Amino acid sequence: MDDSPHTPSSDRREFFKKASAIVLGGVSTAVPVAAGVQFLLDPLGRKAGAGESIRVTTLDALPVDGVPRQFSVVAGRSDVWNRYPASPVGAVYLRRVVENKIEALHAVCPHAGCFVDYVAGQSGFLCPCHNSRFALDGRISDAKSPSPRGMDTLEVEVRNGNEVWVKFQNFHAGHPEKVPVA
Repeated sequence: MDDSPHTPSSDRREFFKKASAIVLGGVSTAVPVAAGVQFLLDPLGRKAGAGESIRVTTLDALPVDGVPRQFSVVAGRSDVWNRYPASPVGAVYLRRVVENKIEALHAVCPHAGCFVDYVAGQSGFLCPCHNSRFALDGRISDAKSPSPRGMDTLEVEVRNGNEVWVKFQNFHAGHPEKVPVA
């Protein structure tokens, strides 16, 4: 015969005590661990300045005759934990349409991502990689053009009476619709 002082009901109570201790200990440990992980990964969920307006030039640098000029877009960059000094992040073509109205076109071809050139003799743009041709306003000007869409337009505004600011962002190449790169 078994002379142990444990009965089936005391064994059950002991099991529930241990199970409760394990569950409560796990929860009390998981909450601070989850908060710490969220704190460490929080910067990864933030965008690093994509689509912000950047000062590109002044109105004085743009010809009044509507001829586009290419400008480098220079900005300070930052990733989730680091900041980098100002460096070129892309290029745009700017042209005056009327006195203070400016149009901005991304200088990258939406077909394969090559830089387009302004060809003064043809009053338009040419992508040297696959001969995509674009009009002054960025629309496709040749039906044989392999580009799936016209050049990407960018928001532009004149601030302080003379500064030209562009909301610069990149777009996915090869798609018929204008999809921003995240």
